[in-house]
Amino acid sequence: MTKVVTLGEIMLRLTPADPSQRFLQADRFDVIWGGGEANVAVSLANYGDDAYYVTKLPEHEIGQAAVNALRRYGVHTEYIARGGSRVGIYYAENGASLRPSKVIYDRAGSAIAEADPEDFDWDAIFTGADWFHWSGITPAISAKSAKLTEVACKEARKHSVRVSCDLNYRKKLWTEEEAQKVMTPLMEYVDVCIGNEEDAQKCLGFTPDSDVEHGSTDAAGYHTIFEQMAKKFGFSIVASTLRESHSASDNGWKALLYDGKQFYESRHYEIVPIVDRVGGGDSFSGGLIHGLLKWNDPQKALEFAVAASALKHTLPGDFNCVSESEVLSLAGGNTSGRVQR
Repeated sequence: MTKVVTLGEIMLRLTPADPSQRFLQADRFDVIWGGGEANVAVSLANYGDDAYYVTKLPEHEIGQAAVNALRRYGVHTEYIARGGSRVGIYYAENGASLRPSKVIYDRAGSAIAEADPEDFDWDAIFTGADWFHWSGITPAISAKSAKLTEVACKEARKHSVRVSCDLNYRKKLWTEEEAQKVMTPLMEYVDVCIGNEEDAQKCLGFTPDSDVEHGSTDAAGYHTIFEQMAKKFGFSIVASTLRESHSASDNGWKALLYDGKQFYESRHYEIVPIVDRVGGGDSFSGGLIHGLLKWNDPQKALEFAVAASALKHTLPGDFNCVSESEVLSLAGGNTSGRVQR
């Protein structure tokens, strides 16, 4: 099996127990665990990969609950450092029809935000590893997290580990200027870059010729920008999901991949109704990593990733609880949704 390492923050997500309610209406909240790189690790474990998650969590019971949530899905947790005082929290309000989803963060001063590189045994973490994945959310958490990400990337490079990054710009965590100052130098260590049109613009200063905000996913608008990104940073692969937001409950979904020689475009999915879109991008990253590791076929890897992320939109919570066979079935054209007996 392949060994894949992800680094980031797993958070306690609080969502109104009635998913149709807004924060102001709710008097009960469901507890859900999630977070960008944790979501990727769970996806990979579900596909049969050896997924190792690296973070820092308090030693109290809430920190242990986060560890247990990962172990439930087969994610390896032995590299998680323990210490600090709190687990990051975020509140998620589900959108519907014309009303968008909403996220409120409460993560300042979390254990990973205050972690030091010395908290981790990098040689043990990266020995025998095939892949290392991180996202732009992690260095945005704090200055110490940005340093931690840089050290992890350097250690991965030292161990000849392939590195992927999901740019994942979050305007509630930092500004465009701050993102570009931190993210641009980190691209030196990245082999596979994943990000949508906003991520490329806000994190790296590239703007595709497409209007995704108003429901257009013209893949051709990405060709030039992908070529420019690959040339500037030396990426072996650049990939992006393309979302058509008809409404909060109805999205079109496909993706594009460039390997330095050829562009690959996936099949298109209409996802309606959406159950929960949180983690949709992470499920794409997990599917792409698995596909690229398993098949020497960019088109097959892309189709697997898009199908995986389409399925995630049908599930509540952050984690994509689907198997490789289920993803392959959808990628192969089985979209009927009929009962399996």
